[in-house]
Amino acid sequence: MDVVVITKHCHLLLIMLGVCAVLLCASAACTATQSTVSPAENRTIADMAGRTVVVPSEIESVLCTSPPSTMLVYMVAPDRLAGWNFQPVEGYIPERYMALPVVGGWFGKETGNYENFISMHPDIVVEGYTTDGGAALASVAERQQKLGSIPVVAVEDSTNATGYSAPIGFMGGLLGEEEQAEAMIAFYEGVLATVTERVASIPDDERVGVYYAEGPKGLMTDPSGSQHAELIDLCGGRNVAECAITPGMGMTEVSMEQVIAWDPDVILVHDPGFYATVRTDPLWQEIAAVKTDRVYLIPQTAFCWFDRPPGINRIIGIPWTARVLYPDLFRDMDLESLVREYHETFIHVSLSDDQIRDVLNP
Repeated sequence: MDVVVITKHCHLLLIMLGVCAVLLCASAACTATQSTVSPAENRTIADMAGRTVVVPSEIESVLCTSPPSTMLVYMVAPDRLAGWNFQPVEGYIPERYMALPVVGGWFGKETGNYENFISMHPDIVVEGYTTDGGAALASVAERQQKLGSIPVVAVEDSTNATGYSAPIGFMGGLLGEEEQAEAMIAFYEGVLATVTERVASIPDDERVGVYYAEGPKGLMTDPSGSQHAELIDLCGGRNVAECAITPGMGMTEVSMEQVIAWDPDVILVHDPGFYATVRTDPLWQEIAAVKTDRVYLIPQTAFCWFDRPPGINRIIGIPWTARVLYPDLFRDMDLESLVREYHETFIHVSLSDDQIRDVLNP
């Protein structure tokens, strides 16, 4: 009797073991199937030029054809950026991002190489800047044809200082960084509203005359209407340069006689070498801005605050330019706090008090 009972128990045990083995095999087969057949790997979007583009569901690697777009991607999602068009200024950006390769691009200086872009296997390439400030369809079509199967996504207004909210929001949605994009837009729209509302009431005949001095001798400039000098008008200044707009990179050459005739109240200087000599150069001594010591070196941390490139790096340049042009009107503006917040939010770095003071008081 005992033997029969033991045999039945063994038989039941064997059956149970068999069932477990079948379940384990089924589970393993299911797991193997999931590892090779993923859910939808792509999604279809409308880019900012109205094109329908199929992109990966998860975008991990992005290259851009020009600096304004590159800075936009870096500021929204730095870990997705695969390379720079030019090297940012060292000391103001985390080292792991400084170490990204410089890949060039197509932005006035034609330094891009399609084969190099393709060899880096980005998930997408962003096209955003042309001489008209937007993503021209002809340029986008050329990039897509040359880059083959790599999706090209067009981004508009990356150089429009009054329209940055749209590209920031678009990039946040594209890369799944909506919260970061919202923080950036809140900062931008705050400083933009503060500045534009206050300067709107300044009569035309009381607006400060401003000369944007570029080049090693200060005799290159960009007049009103040029995207390179956009912050002068936005911040209530009167751009004194009466000269032609040079397409693309800008920097129209002018003469010393023209600058003397324009006699600006304020000079904004791009070149540190020129800034170091302008106050003692006899050629500049009779200009109002020099006589009243209203010559200012445009700040540059990771990127320039005013121009070159004319991207969202200029967001911090809006309060700086307004404060320089109208110190009394913006006396209550805490520029140091804005500089700190901007770098933490946009550049992903914390600046020390000394760094902030040094860049504001060169």
